[in-house]
Amino acid sequence: MNDAKNLSATVKIILATVLAGVLGALAMAPVAGVSGAAVARTNETMQSNLADMTDGWTPGVTTINDATGEPMAWLYDQRRHPVSGEQISQNMKDAIISIEDHRFYEHEGVDIQGTLRALVTNLLAGGVEQGASTINQQYVKNYLLHVEADSSEDQASATEQSIPRKLREMRMATQLDDELEKDEILTRYLNLVPFGNHAYGIEAAARTYFGLSAAELNVPQSAMLAGMVQSSEYLNPYTNYDVVVERRNTVLQSMAAYGYIDQATADAHAAEPLGVLESPATLPNGCIGAGDRGFFCDYAVTYLQAKGITEEQLRTDSFTVTTTLDPQAQNVAHDTVTSMVSPSQPGVAEVLNVIEPGQDSRDILAMVSSRDYGLDLEAGQTYLPQPSSLIGNGAGSVFKVFTAAAAMEQGVGLDTTLPVPTRYEARGMGSGGAAGCPPNTYCVENAGTYQSQMTLEEALAYSPNTTFIMLIEQVGVEAVVDMSVKLGLRSYTEEGTFNDEYSIAEYFKEANLGSYTLGPTAVNPLELSNVGATLASSGRWCEPNPISSVQDRTGQEVFLERPECESVLDADLSDSLASAMTADTEYGTAAGAANATGFTGTAAAKTGTTESHQSSAFLGFNSEVAMAPYIYNDGTNTTPLCTSPVRQCSGGSLYGGLEPARTFYQTVQRMPSAAAGYVPAANSLYGAGTSATLFNQVIGLSADSARVMLEDAGYSVADTRRGDGAGMPDGAVSQVSMIPGGDKEVVLLVSDGTPTSVTTQAAPAPAPVPAPVPAEAEPAPAPAPGNAPALPEFGITEEDIRGFQRDIDDFLGSLL
Repeated sequence: MNDAKNLSATVKIILATVLAGVLGALAMAPVAGVSGAAVARTNETMQSNLADMTDGWTPGVTTINDATGEPMAWLYDQRRHPVSGEQISQNMKDAIISIEDHRFYEHEGVDIQGTLRALVTNLLAGGVEQGASTINQQYVKNYLLHVEADSSEDQASATEQSIPRKLREMRMATQLDDELEKDEILTRYLNLVPFGNHAYGIEAAARTYFGLSAAELNVPQSAMLAGMVQSSEYLNPYTNYDVVVERRNTVLQSMAAYGYIDQATADAHAAEPLGVLESPATLPNGCIGAGDRGFFCDYAVTYLQAKGITEEQLRTDSFTVTTTLDPQAQNVAHDTVTSMVSPSQPGVAEVLNVIEPGQDSRDILAMVSSRDYGLDLEAGQTYLPQPSSLIGNGAGSVFKVFTAAAAMEQGVGLDTTLPVPTRYEARGMGSGGAAGCPPNTYCVENAGTYQSQMTLEEALAYSPNTTFIMLIEQVGVEAVVDMSVKLGLRSYTEEGTFNDEYSIAEYFKEANLGSYTLGPTAVNPLELSNVGATLASSGRWCEPNPISSVQDRTGQEVFLERPECESVLDADLSDSLASAMTADTEYGTAAGAANATGFTGTAAAKTGTTESHQSSAFLGFNSEVAMAPYIYNDGTNTTPLCTSPVRQCSGGSLYGGLEPARTFYQTVQRMPSAAAGYVPAANSLYGAGTSATLFNQVIGLSADSARVMLEDAGYSVADTRRGDGAGMPDGAVSQVSMIPGGDKEVVLLVSDGTPTSVTTQAAPAPAPVPAPVPAEAEPAPAPAPGNAPALPEFGITEEDIRGFQRDIDDFLGSLL
């Protein structure tokens, strides 16, 4: 009896001591031996953690949708779908309370009775033997572990088995009870805790195991999930079925014991199978699960990161991202490229972006590759951003569009007659090229046979190399490179795109390489497609856009800072160039592909192929779509490509007018809105050329008056010289000459009243720079219309007629 009394007294002393410790911890008492500064830091951290818990933020799932709102990918670290209390079944609430904390609605965050009992046991055992945690305490522990812990050290601290940790959790649990209603704490707890199989929170758990929402959970389903909280990895119904059944039945019995269900219901449900899905309904994580939308998804994620939304935020902040991807356009584009280039064909790929032109927008409708998006490299899959990065050996003659645009901006007309020599040797524009080239000279030859002259419009359609080398020599490499950047090749100005020292633009401009007009360097297919969209939008550039909207977890719109659209080319000039480019579809190097695919619409076009046949491209557009199908050698070697089927080969027979052109026309044919697109009509001013028209207007004026008129039109007068008046009075302007590469610089020849002929000198040619870039090669076209000998029976040629016309123009100009 005395022993019993002594034991009772001992227990009372222990209880009193423990109670004092608990109450002291709840109040704020520092642990003996801990400095005041350390206590202050601990208190500060606790208050910060408590503020976060009160706010209720938890990591969730970002959903990436197509333009119709259909999900195509999800991003997350923890698969969690937070729901409100009304969206959680009452059965689930009853089950979790009965098994985890049946006094939940009675205590104030900490169950003193249960805690004292557990602490006594732990003290007597010399360690932690019992938990007795309330739902408040479990919420605190899980929040610190799954939300606040950023490192393994934090995780270890959140899970350490020690009395000080328990005391900290108890204090925070009581404070949490002061801040939030009981039902809110329960809802947040159920949204937070893990349920195994990568399911965090009750909504994800219901979907994973039963294919239901949390609101639809019945009694036995709720009992199973409530039981799993004890050890979600161990209590896995797919690996430990019988143990999970036993645990579920324990919960059912607990629900009956506390009056949530009657005993008969508990017994009936205990006899039932778990009823889980055949396999857990997990959710794909990342763009790797997006299938053929993977390249678009990857670009959208990269785009958002560039706009300031970090990868961590995308994986935790539960955004809803609606992209501009048009499912129909995406499916058509993917089907087309895979029909042109087999996904399993080694060493070669075709990429395609579909962009919608617009004055103030530039939505990307589709982004595909013939390669499957994935990680199985042996199966030919890739996760590299092929459609939106610098790839391949170059777009070839597509770049002649930039030379034409620069020439037109300097006054050359689409009807201007240009020479088409079989071979041309340019000094000061690099070296190498065609065989037998002299030192410090860049030599180019045509692949086909052409007439000796063509208009600029015809040259765009038939693509003779020599003509465009002569033209870039006239307008200047710098002007052409800058034009390509303005129209869309913006990455060409980024440092390191050519090598560690130069950007692509800097290199070609500083070296003054005429080969630029033949498209000899890697190109970003998305940017090239946007070049077409710029021309289709009357010379207005906009950033290619994959994102329609971004909403946060509350449904609020997230602002994305985007660059303003800008007019980079005169609208009439752009429209006239686009109109001229329809000749390629009608009778140029793309006509065969248009006919083969049954294309009956309207489209501006330009084909391109590198002389090495390692890549080929096609630029096509109208008012509705712009595309740049691009086939390139994506292997590690430099093997040429052949056609029918597209493959690596020894000789090389693939041209831009073959599979790349067919890709465009076939894709447009299957998109009704695109097939109905149009190309704007040309402005007659750009037929003869703005310089010819303007220069004729200033002939006969005084030098000062001519200068004012020319400068008003954007030209600058670099020099004024006196010479042959051609019948003009003394002091009148008799001739205006462009300075090659002078960025709209001109020289005025002012009459001195004498009949002496004076030739205007061009600016000196730059020093030669090595350029081991071969000339472009396009399929030999049919002879250009209108270039055959005229009136041969009289010995009069087309050139004779054109010369006579020029004499008439000069005479009329002198009269003005």
